[in-house]
Amino acid sequence: MNVLIADDEKDMLKILKVYFEREGFHVFQAEDGEEALTIFHSNKIDLAILDWMMPEISGLNVCKEIKSKSDTKVLMLTAKSENDDEFKALTIGADDFVRKPFHPGVLLARAKKLLRKEKIFHIKDISVDLEAKKIYKNDKDLNGTKTEFELMRCFINHKGSILTRKKLLDIVWGFDYFGEERTVDTHIRRLREKIGEGVITTHRGLGYSLEEEDE
Repeated sequence: MNVLIADDEKDMLKILKVYFEREGFHVFQAEDGEEALTIFHSNKIDLAILDWMMPEISGLNVCKEIKSKSDTKVLMLTAKSENDDEFKALTIGADDFVRKPFHPGVLLARAKKLLRKEKIFHIKDISVDLEAKKIYKNDKDLNGTKTEFELMRCFINHKGSILTRKKLLDIVWGFDYFGEERTVDTHIRRLREKIGEGVITTHRGLGYSLEEEDE
């Protein structure tokens, strides 16, 4: 998995790079917020670890931008101790919050926990294997395309939310996609032909959402 670590403390970057690479992560590093966003927009980032106080653009604003464009997990680092600062970070979308100083091993464990996902997602007669990247209907492989799988994963990651065409394009096709938004409708129609009705709901004038997961 790709991890972006942004911190203006060079020694901290070096230490964290060693810890994460030992666990098989591909590490991108940035020393300020502007560089962090450049890396994010140019690569598929699974987790962003952001220092609260950085030159150019603050970690808080970097987090806000990342969350507006993707479902990338964000873990904030800060030396601050005020609870309202933590609340502010979580409110704009940060998934976790670690105060400095910390042991690198603890941060690694928190990061791995954030990235740990349930491997099989079930809804009605559909199963989505998030590790194998397969979609099944009544245990039969639907031979879904890469885009169809990514659409399903996007809906799973945003259960309970209505996703606009623009949001789906940003996450599945990439922020630099300049084609027609209606391409989303075409791919969802083809996906529905495979998985059936009643899994993805259309909200006219708003977007799409995943039906509630069966208990």
